[in-house]
Amino acid sequence: MSDVSLLQLFTDDIDAAERLLQLIDDEFQALEQRDLPRLRQLLDGKLPLMQQLELHARQRGDILHQAGVGADREGLVQLAARIADGSQLLELGDRLAELLDRLQLANQRNGRIIRAGQASTGHLLDILRGQDSPSLYDRHGGATQGARQRPLSQA
Repeated sequence: MSDVSLLQLFTDDIDAAERLLQLIDDEFQALEQRDLPRLRQLLDGKLPLMQQLELHARQRGDILHQAGVGADREGLVQLAARIADGSQLLELGDRLAELLDRLQLANQRNGRIIRAGQASTGHLLDILRGQDSPSLYDRHGGATQGARQRPLSQA
């Protein structure tokens, strides 16, 4: 592949990363609203973008490897020193790296919301099954004892 191909891969991936970041932000809103149909739609939109980013990352790594440099920023700097569009290559590489960092942070944020929702749902299911009893009050106003709790289905 040529230097132009490498520049095009970076340009395409910047576009894909920006669209993916928007989808992850939309996912955040859907998670807060517990909008499951919207979450499914967003997941369907995220998948091809993530696959594209993964494929292009391998292709960029192959190009850098074929050029005899590492597949990291240092290798990109070395390659940029050899080509005419080197400054543009570095600029695009840095922009993509910044977007990928933002994607990771946004994805971690959404992951925390998902894990909190799973824990809450699990706790509620345990209560319904009688496996975990919240502190409740009996008819005399005293705290009930966990051992005496029954599942809500048997209450």
